[in-house]
Amino acid sequence: MAATETLTAERILQATEEVLRRHGPAKATVVDVARALGVSHGSVYRHFRTKAALREAVTKRWLDRTSEALDGIAGDGSRDPETRLRDWLAALFTAKRRKAGDDPELFATYSVLAGEQVGAVAEHIDELTEQVTRIVADGVAAGVFHSGDPAVSARAVFQATGRFHDPAYAGEWDRDEADADFAAAVDLLLRGLRA
Repeated sequence: MAATETLTAERILQATEEVLRRHGPAKATVVDVARALGVSHGSVYRHFRTKAALREAVTKRWLDRTSEALDGIAGDGSRDPETRLRDWLAALFTAKRRKAGDDPELFATYSVLAGEQVGAVAEHIDELTEQVTRIVADGVAAGVFHSGDPAVSARAVFQATGRFHDPAYAGEWDRDEADADFAAAVDLLLRGLRA
């Protein structure tokens, strides 16, 4: 680290991501992160009190990237709710597939970290289902969707499409029929919401 650069939480998280990519979650240490930044491990601990806190923060950062990208689709009230929901689900599938395919080692690392960070993953899922809830509620208000409780319908949509975003299914995302299966599932869900 250059002497003029300030050590920030963001810089630590960037370095942690690189260390995790190189060493994997089992071997990456706070000392490795500090070494990559050219600082003492005590400097890292001033920002993140424990190794677990650092791992949680880097996991949350990774999950937030997906949430933030999808929030723009969920909040775009200028587009009809059916298109927004279809696009939101497609964007989620594309993002997860890209993460798994472009950098499989890092994806595997984050899958391990996500398994450790149950609270961060639960928050992420809540945030994503809240985005779907907004879309469904807008659809109900526009008379396009029918739902007694948009939050319940949103959770059902999210769970029903789990095969296309849950990391446990990553091995299936590049199968020849994955896109057709995804389109069929989304069509079925949209017909159900329109009923």
